[in-house]
Amino acid sequence: MTLEQQADPATPSAASTPPKRRTRRDEILEIAVGLFAARGYHGVSMDDIGSAAGVTGPALYHHFAGKEAMLAAALIPVSEGLLVGGRERVALEEGPAALASLVEFHVDFALANPAVIALHLHELDRLPDEPRREIRRLQRLYVEEWVKVLQRIRPELTAPEARALAHAAFGLMNSTPFLGGEVNRDRLAELLRAATMAALRPGP
Repeated sequence: MTLEQQADPATPSAASTPPKRRTRRDEILEIAVGLFAARGYHGVSMDDIGSAAGVTGPALYHHFAGKEAMLAAALIPVSEGLLVGGRERVALEEGPAALASLVEFHVDFALANPAVIALHLHELDRLPDEPRREIRRLQRLYVEEWVKVLQRIRPELTAPEARALAHAAFGLMNSTPFLGGEVNRDRLAELLRAATMAALRPGP
C-alpha cells in the first residue's frame, strides 16, 4: 500500500474515484517508511532502502533526493489528507454526529497507517525547517476542526480545554503502532471508537 493510498481514509472522494495507479516511486516510499518505522531514521541508509526495494543507488536517487525527501513525501500528504477529510466530516454532520464521524474517520486512518504514525511520532524532527513547519501547520488546522466540534457540543469548554481533549484523543487513537494483533481489526476499531467517544463526551 502506498502512502497516497494509505491516506485514502482522509480523502473525501476515495469512494467515488478509482484508486491511484501504483508507481515504482510509491513502492520505494512504502518500503522506506516501513524501514524507518522499524529501525529508526538513523538506522536506515539509502543503500538499505535500495537493497530492500531491489534497485541500485542511481535508480533510487532518480525518485528521491535522499532520506529527508522520503520522510517529507511520507508525512506531508498524510497531514493534508487528514485535514481535507476532517473538514469534510465537519461540514456534513452537526453536533454529536460530527464528533462520532471525526472519531470514526481518524480511527480508520490510525488502523490503516501504524507505520506512518510511528514515523511521525519519532522522526518528524529529522525534517528540515520548511517541511516540518508545513506539517505542523496542517496538524494545527486539523486539531481546530476537532476543537470547533467539541465546543459546539460542550460549550463549557474553553478553546484550550477542547484542544487538550483533542490531543488526548489523538494519543488514544494513534496508539495503533503499539498494539499487537491479538484483537481483530473490526473489534479493535470498535474498541478505539468507544474509548475515544467516552473520553470526549460530557460526563454524567
